[in-house]
Amino acid sequence: MKPITTLIGRIELPLLLAGVIVAGGLWGFLELTEIATDRAPHALDSEILLFFRVEGQPGVPIGPEWLPKVVRDITALGSAAVLTLITAATALYLFVARRPATALFVIAAVVSGQILSSLLKAGIDRPRPELVPHLMQETSLSFPSGHAMISALVYLTLGALASGITPRRATKIYILSLAVFIALLVGVSRLYLGVHWPSDVMAGWCAGFAWAMVWWMAARLMPRNGEAENGADDQSSNIHNDV
Repeated sequence: MKPITTLIGRIELPLLLAGVIVAGGLWGFLELTEIATDRAPHALDSEILLFFRVEGQPGVPIGPEWLPKVVRDITALGSAAVLTLITAATALYLFVARRPATALFVIAAVVSGQILSSLLKAGIDRPRPELVPHLMQETSLSFPSGHAMISALVYLTLGALASGITPRRATKIYILSLAVFIALLVGVSRLYLGVHWPSDVMAGWCAGFAWAMVWWMAARLMPRNGEAENGADDQSSNIHNDV
């Protein structure tokens, strides 16, 4: 009975909120999948995409001439190269800091998310929007947005790690808010560039945030040092404390 009692004792408010995010993300993703599998463009998808273009000129983005370049720089924050670099640098730091279990946790979360994104793209097989000209070249499938999904996963996971080492609540809120903001900014950049339907981006956010929360919950529910059966070592405690 002790393991069950211990587990119930850990079901605290943050875990309940994470569970709500996972459930909401899954529900939102399934609803958006119905839009993606309908080959006719959704009216709201089209309206939002055209919002980022000059009225009557779908080839001309709104804003000053320098804005498209800035947006391309922002969207690079969600590119595979940048996210791989950030993940590798974080994992290497954790190995150097003698947190190998936490390093492997980060790698597993990101790699599994990338695999999931690729499988979802292949399974749903939605082409890129042709409603407006693309402001950058993309060749992969459209749903869900890999930039939106993996950036949400990476930045929220790293935000959770960073917030775990500060005792101040205000600092924790700032770090997590910044992580969410960057992920949202990357998603919006995909719409401005015309390379994704809005439903692609929203589905990416739903899947990315939900997947990050699944891994966070798994880390929080791992037995702490001294509570695991058969004398588990300090590594599970390290992961729990880091996130």
